Amino acid sequence: MKSKDGKGRLSMLSFEAAKIRLLRSLIIETETMQVLDFTVFPESEYDVPIFCANFFTSAKTNIIVMDLNPLHDIINQYEYKEKYFKSLIPLGLKYAEFFSWGGKLTSESINFFSPIVIWTKFTSSPQKYDMLYSAFRDYYKVWLELISKAVKETDKSKIFQNLEAQHRYLTWRAETDPGQGVLNKLVGDTLAKDMLRSFLFNGVDELGSKTFNDYFPHYCCEEGTLNKKRNVVGKSFENRPWNAKGEFLGKIF
Repeated sequence: MKSKDGKGRLSMLSFEAAKIRLLRSLIIETETMQVLDFTVFPESEYDVPIFCANFFTSAKTNIIVMDLNPLHDIINQYEYKEKYFKSLIPLGLKYAEFFSWGGKLTSESINFFSPIVIWTKFTSSPQKYDMLYSAFRDYYKVWLELISKAVKETDKSKIFQNLEAQHRYLTWRAETDPGQGVLNKLVGDTLAKDMLRSFLFNGVDELGSKTFNDYFPHYCCEEGTLNKKRNVVGKSFENRPWNAKGEFLGKIF
């Protein structure tokens, strides 16, 4: 797809496979920036984390988020954290030494990240690009190993919990994704909204009926509208809120 001004190109791919509900990628290339938005969602019969890699590059800066987004609460649910993230802490520490924390993240955003998240900003650097590619390969390989070993859940209540957790994630991302402004500028508001809900966060309108207000009522104003300053609701974390053992150091609210 070409941008409205004809100077930008958007390339989209999506797949499904055994154990994978959706694997999709969006690549944006313009005269001033490059973007990769790559995410893999498991089927609801598996409580495997969501693989997420978001890379934004311009002449002045690089903004990176990469993680195995936990499907369930790893701050309070010890068993889920032990199941998927205990063995991955060394991998996170390896890259945390190279990629500094990128600045404030809201408490709500932290809920969707794991102790091994790479959240960073840096200026152009061939060395950092090489290390970032290495991190992408390592994180994705780990995710593929997790999904390969995952055992299909048969308990309907647990499958529903996985489904609702994924829908909650999709609802959050579709409403708050920072790339919305870029898409609006490139392809217009209507098409951008369709891309967000039908492609990037496919399932937000199909996997559940709850709304953003249902999942995040503290963002709702008395008149029923969303708080326009929702990015400052709750506590913000200016530094990495996990220690070397992957233990959470603060309180969400």
